[in-house]
Amino acid sequence: MAYSEQTVQSVRPWSGRTFSFTLARPQDFAFENGEFVTIGLKREGRMVARAYSIVSTADRDHLEFLSIHVPDGPLTSRLVQIRPGDTVWVNDKTTGTLTLHHVLPGRVLYLLATGTGLAPFMSLIRDPQLYTRFEEVVLVHSVRTAAELAYRDEIEAMHRPRLHYVPTVTRERFATAQRGGDLFRSGELSRRLGLPAPDPEQDRVMVCGNPEMTRQLTRHLKETGWTLTNHRGVGNFTTELAFVVHHA
Repeated sequence: MAYSEQTVQSVRPWSGRTFSFTLARPQDFAFENGEFVTIGLKREGRMVARAYSIVSTADRDHLEFLSIHVPDGPLTSRLVQIRPGDTVWVNDKTTGTLTLHHVLPGRVLYLLATGTGLAPFMSLIRDPQLYTRFEEVVLVHSVRTAAELAYRDEIEAMHRPRLHYVPTVTRERFATAQRGGDLFRSGELSRRLGLPAPDPEQDRVMVCGNPEMTRQLTRHLKETGWTLTNHRGVGNFTTELAFVVHHA
């Protein structure tokens, strides 16, 4: 694995805690929508790097990322200061379990995200191929404050009839205050959207975000007959475990 130094093209703050940025795409850099890559900054000759999902789609000429700002985080405390013209180091190796090839095609695909866990799902919902593999796509994005609903305007303007977007905010007055995982487990999510109750034989689930939410949903899905995708084969739900510490 090797790193290359790439120029920052743009930076967009979403809230006091979150921001996104774009980098030049390295030559011959290949990835699948939904994957992540390790990016970093050098301090006194030492690389400080973390895994970040790629927000942009594989057909674009830039790389886009969504990040939280941890004030004392060894990487994000410096990453939040980048400006166009600065450089960030990008690894040439991508991987991840939130791609179209990690779940079987099906009826409804549930994308359940908290915070910056939205990132890989932005790459997926921007990809027209997603809508050829599923009859309906449900994206739930749970955050603390409305300002953290990154890409909300873009998602609402997509006008894809088979995409259902459900933003939820837990610490401010908002139309939906319940967390996405709770909405899914209770059955309220599918009822609200007029969809059949989630069925492991027909539907699929992807989860990314808060580690506790991921653990709870994984436990719930396994207990109710769902099969987690692993090295032995493709199942009907998948999670991304690489981001337990990726926001430091």
